[in-house]
Amino acid sequence: MHKFKTSDGIELAYYVDDNTKPWTKPETILLLHPAMGSAKRYFEWVPRLSPHYRVLRMDMRGHGASQVPGAESPLNMERLVKDVTELLDQVDCESAHMAGTSAGGYIAQNTALSHPDRVKSLLLFSSTPGLKQSMWPVWIKEVEKIGLRNWLAQNIASRLPVDQLNPKHVEWFLDEADRLDMNFGGRMVLLMSSLDWSDRLGEIRCPTLIARPGAANIGNESAYEMMAERIPDAQLVDYAGLPHHLTDAVPERCVADIMAFLRWRFGAP
Repeated sequence: MHKFKTSDGIELAYYVDDNTKPWTKPETILLLHPAMGSAKRYFEWVPRLSPHYRVLRMDMRGHGASQVPGAESPLNMERLVKDVTELLDQVDCESAHMAGTSAGGYIAQNTALSHPDRVKSLLLFSSTPGLKQSMWPVWIKEVEKIGLRNWLAQNIASRLPVDQLNPKHVEWFLDEADRLDMNFGGRMVLLMSSLDWSDRLGEIRCPTLIARPGAANIGNESAYEMMAERIPDAQLVDYAGLPHHLTDAVPERCVADIMAFLRWRFGAP
């Protein structure tokens, strides 16, 4: 784990895994985790990707080992995107493939919109153009009453295929989410629930993989078709019968789809 300070003074944690041949110059793939998560959530991705790409992961501000900003610190999409571009500068990376789950994908999309030269491709999992039609403004009140871990445990079937995972994996998922500072976490999910950039999807010019969960109930499920229609260079893949957190549920399939998509669009790494 490494750390760096952003231009507004927040210390962010990041990880670099590169198991490519030492005489090669690998491309970088940046993995952006969902809200209420951390870079650790990609633990099964790294061994599969790092022989082919330099794998870069970041704990978003307020998450994982990164600093929790104070209440006076502004939180908006522009700042979250700047965290990404400043991380790329920190590791001397001009542009990267960006894989994002849920909120991580929201940040990746907005990075592609505002800094198209920094994004080679978008690899989006359960990530629509914002969460404006979600129930989060209502859910956050329930979370405040019973706590995040208890609330997630009650709703876990919409997020993970619990019958297909090791119970210890599910418990770890809940424990990791429960580490989140809920004052910041509440600000984060309410921000995401206030945003909608669907009218700008046509501005995304990089190759884009869109992975649609088949059994989620988190946001606007019809948005995935809209994304595939509006983003000029997009491929939509269905994950039938799977809930929201595809990247935790079926990491092998997610990485295989990414590798196939990147080989198709950019050649063998």
